[in-house]
Amino acid sequence: MPPFIEQFQDLIALLPLGLEQIQLGINWLEERFGPRLPEIPDATGLIRQIQPLGANLLQRMLDFFSTSITFLAQLLLVLVLTLMLLVNPQPYRQVFIRFFPSFYRHRVDEILTRCADGLGAWTTGALIEMIFIATLSGLGLWLLRVPLALAHAVLAGLLNFIPNIGPTLSVVLPMTIGFLDAPWKALAVLILYIVIQNIESYWLTPTVMANQVSLLPAITLTSQLFFTTFFGALGLVMALPLAVVAKIWIEEALFKDILDKWQQESA
Repeated sequence: MPPFIEQFQDLIALLPLGLEQIQLGINWLEERFGPRLPEIPDATGLIRQIQPLGANLLQRMLDFFSTSITFLAQLLLVLVLTLMLLVNPQPYRQVFIRFFPSFYRHRVDEILTRCADGLGAWTTGALIEMIFIATLSGLGLWLLRVPLALAHAVLAGLLNFIPNIGPTLSVVLPMTIGFLDAPWKALAVLILYIVIQNIESYWLTPTVMANQVSLLPAITLTSQLFFTTFFGALGLVMALPLAVVAKIWIEEALFKDILDKWQQESA
């Protein structure tokens, strides 16, 4: 942790320099290929174009602030509820079981146990993927001589927990810092992360998750859209574990306890 914290602080300090270097690169392209590139307005012209959008921009900023506050409040609520459940889960479990008829309560207890096992297996698979992404990212960035490789690798592993969006965000910082050394490093970092994500998507995830929870890709994407629609950004983060729990309940309560027995009786 101390090396990561130190490198992360250096990363925050170098980020403005990287953005400035990117702007210098854009200016160099304008000077060399100006006639072939679309005209980029100067600061005065840009301000004049932005003025009609001021009200809309302000409204969007207020919406973003409100969404951020809502997300933080939801995250705090989830953390508090999680801690309360972890400290003493049995009373809450017993209350939940009592919502079902007495003849089915033993079966509900079994399904809850299977849900706990499924979440444990999913957590193990997610940790394996995060370690894999962090290791390959750190090794690749070290070979490319990109500064602060450890910080970039740890952030890539952590952001991989957020489906779809996380891997995209993880490439922005190393590309920006790589541009400080040479423009080709930014392109090399992009190619590196694309290769790593393809390996993770087409080999690691099917191999690991098939052995852990066996969620189909279409179900995974559908669950992300569903929970994000109802719970916002927090729903996107929690989509996969909630999908695991929903899958187990559907398989156990609907398929095994209702539909499978229905078919046997009708036969």
